Amino acid sequence: MELKGNQVLLQSEELDRYILETSIYPREPKILKELRDATASHPLAFFGTLPSTGQFLTMLLNLIKAKKTIEVGVFTGYSLLLTALTIPEDGKVIAVDKNRASFEIGLPIIQKSGVGHKIDFVESEALPLLDQLLEKEENEGSFDFAFVDADKGNYWNYHERLMKLVKVGGVIVYDNTLWGGTVAMPENLVLEQKRKVRLETIEFNKKMAADTRVELCHAPIGDGITICRRLC
Repeated sequence: MELKGNQVLLQSEELDRYILETSIYPREPKILKELRDATASHPLAFFGTLPSTGQFLTMLLNLIKAKKTIEVGVFTGYSLLLTALTIPEDGKVIAVDKNRASFEIGLPIIQKSGVGHKIDFVESEALPLLDQLLEKEENEGSFDFAFVDADKGNYWNYHERLMKLVKVGGVIVYDNTLWGGTVAMPENLVLEQKRKVRLETIEFNKKMAADTRVELCHAPIGDGITICRRLC
């Protein structure tokens, strides 16, 4: 623990644990905890949306009164379920992921939740699905919100398409844009297996920072999220 004047700086693990135990876990819906627990034994469980990110997404969805949303990258469905729980009864979320096997882990819990009718899951690569949506003129500018947690090398490609699908004033959120903090580390200190995505993430962050079409906020929530509101 380091002291700076009257400020106490805690180690990040201590601070994360405090936030989780104080204001996140006590408010996490039981059905979301059940899905999170069902995912815990998966070898890629770290792919799942963190509860801290989920809590922020829930508040954001409520603040913008989102009704029609799209999710790129589903995994077992934590963020998908929280979106379906949050949007109105007649709301809809289109979710795309190429791996249905992971989605099947969370599907029984999603079905039990009573909000499965709001979800349209598509097993597909994301880019073809987004292009297919754009082929229909009525889809342009029709989405209130989008959440992206998929292959980082395609984030900018997703962004260009979502900027047409999400309405002016709508919000797009990108997950993992700090990539475990490696974006701020010298490359020689980064594990070899993380370097490729680190570089992809740094490039995406630079492009987003220069994108005048959006209002931007890069927040150190979870593994880092980038929130952008479409301006034009």
